[in-house]
Amino acid sequence: MKWTISQIQKHRNKDFLIDEFVRMDSIKETEPTIREVSPIHLTGRADISATRVTFHIRIDGHLILPCSRTLVDVKYPIDVETTETFMLNSHDYEADEEVHQVTGDVIDLEPIIREILLVEVPMQVFCDDSAGQEGAPQSGKDWEVIEEQEKSEKLDPRLAGLAKFFEDSKDSSD
Repeated sequence: MKWTISQIQKHRNKDFLIDEFVRMDSIKETEPTIREVSPIHLTGRADISATRVTFHIRIDGHLILPCSRTLVDVKYPIDVETTETFMLNSHDYEADEEVHQVTGDVIDLEPIIREILLVEVPMQVFCDDSAGQEGAPQSGKDWEVIEEQEKSEKLDPRLAGLAKFFEDSKDSSD
């Protein structure tokens, strides 16, 4: 994902379409919780002018992350759209703009893609219990995992008499 400025300027009045697969395995060294990175599919286009190059990119792929509860591998999808602008002349730079300065003669998208992927890594990810994975046990001796809905639907047997009291009072008020 590197282009020299002269390569890009050749496409100034033409469509500059991007459709590439990129390996981002180096991201695992930066973020140790990432176990695997699929080939990242980059699609989009670039708008090229004399002073700037604006990339409109869609980043698509997935990361393999550990489940926060069980440490089982979880496939976490990545689907991000971004717009990145590179200034070709440093004197056209305005402080309120979010742009990248071109250093040297090469525009490199790889560090930006790496940064976007790192930002997309969630704090916690949980495996889907219904996916048949070797997840956390859902019950044990004298305990079981219950969902919030199940908890609200279950009625404590000690309060059953009280529930009947309220039903009786509703019937008598009608």
